Amino acid sequence: MGGVSEALQAHLARGVTTLCRCWAIRRKDGVTFGFTDHDRALVFEGVNFKADSGLSAAALEQSTGLSVDNSEALGALSDAAVREEDIEAGRFDGAEVLSWLVNWAEPAQRWLQFRGSIGELRRGGGAFHAELRGLTDKLNQPLGRVYQKPCTAVLGDARCRFDLAVPGYALELVVEQMDEARLFRWPSLDGFEPGWFQRGRIDVVGGAAAGLWALIKSDRIVDGRREIELWEPMRGGIRPGDAVRLSAGCDKRMETCRLKFNNLLNFQGFPDLPREDWVIATPKRTGANTGGSLR
Repeated sequence: MGGVSEALQAHLARGVTTLCRCWAIRRKDGVTFGFTDHDRALVFEGVNFKADSGLSAAALEQSTGLSVDNSEALGALSDAAVREEDIEAGRFDGAEVLSWLVNWAEPAQRWLQFRGSIGELRRGGGAFHAELRGLTDKLNQPLGRVYQKPCTAVLGDARCRFDLAVPGYALELVVEQMDEARLFRWPSLDGFEPGWFQRGRIDVVGGAAAGLWALIKSDRIVDGRREIELWEPMRGGIRPGDAVRLSAGCDKRMETCRLKFNNLLNFQGFPDLPREDWVIATPKRTGANTGGSLR
């Protein structure tokens, strides 16, 4: 975020100003919404900031430490802007938020006051309440590598490097039968043995819920039909006939990485790490346990 421009400073120094606030919300799927408390729409940076949108924000309280910036965006739920079903589906989770102080008579004179993301999001009474988290919030999250036996990478990410587009590791099909958007059933999934998609994910690629995904809890055969169970119900109004993609699952074990994915060179775990019972197996009265050989 830059400082106030000389032109805007000169405008503020006049005493009588033509100022308003503008907010942009950019979801992770690329959809962007613009709002302003001015009585007319404004356009800048490729975003159309709608007037009379019902969106407002509490006063920004930005700190110099690592605490979460204390601010909240309030808005009305409507088909033209933020829809309740989109919030329910999680489409606004972690969305980027930008807030400007703008001279509406000269929109080029503006100051980016806040940049962050949406934290806790609540809805009710025809309105939504979104907690705004500043950029420093990410510095509160622990970083670094965890030394453990299982792999710490996510299947297909930059550390794993496995290409899920390789034939045999993903399957696209349409939803045929489901219960409460959590249990999905097909007569069979030819070419894929039971358990192949367990710990994997299901992505919706067609229909009203397109772009959403969920993690797979189990993949088994029940009463002669292939059953995929999710950890929690799929949101977004998924329906029979919608296209989905099933991706293979990984249980993070070295054997699975080698035999199922042939990707052992990129395994991010430490399979030979001793267990805690090994560490305390030979207590000593004297000397020091240096971590060397016990022999």
